[in-house]
Amino acid sequence: MVEVTVTPQSSVADRPVQIRVRGLSPSQLVTLRAWLKDEHGERFQSRAFFHADGAGEVDPGIHAALGGSYSGVWPMGLFWFLQPDSLFRRLVKRDVAGSPFRVRLEVLDGVFMGTDPKEQPLASCEAERWYMGPGVERVPVREGRVRGALFLPP
Repeated sequence: MVEVTVTPQSSVADRPVQIRVRGLSPSQLVTLRAWLKDEHGERFQSRAFFHADGAGEVDPGIHAALGGSYSGVWPMGLFWFLQPDSLFRRLVKRDVAGSPFRVRLEVLDGVFMGTDPKEQPLASCEAERWYMGPGVERVPVREGRVRGALFLPP
């Protein structure tokens, strides 16, 4: 049985996570796909192609992606290379305190290039990426023409 995990499942967006796929056949060619919908419902996704190792596992932190949105060893590549399905969109998080981005990670058999979200994955999981840690206070800043936010630790 194929299983994909992300550890930790819930984390602050600037912290690395570990993605691991288990239960594949040795040398099996798979596509790892990450996708999310932003606050406006726009879809962003990335993908990378991997050969499973001799134990039937894929770890983007030690195994090189053969292609897709990136190639080579990029432990956070599936998160860093998210691209919009629609042109000229940017991934921006407006509500940094109220909700995380929920990133769906999927393992697909073979090389999968399509954008159809209905393709049946071998396995999937979800990661939460928060933009404000617990106990952090957000203070709006408005001084003259300066606009921003000050984030104070607990």
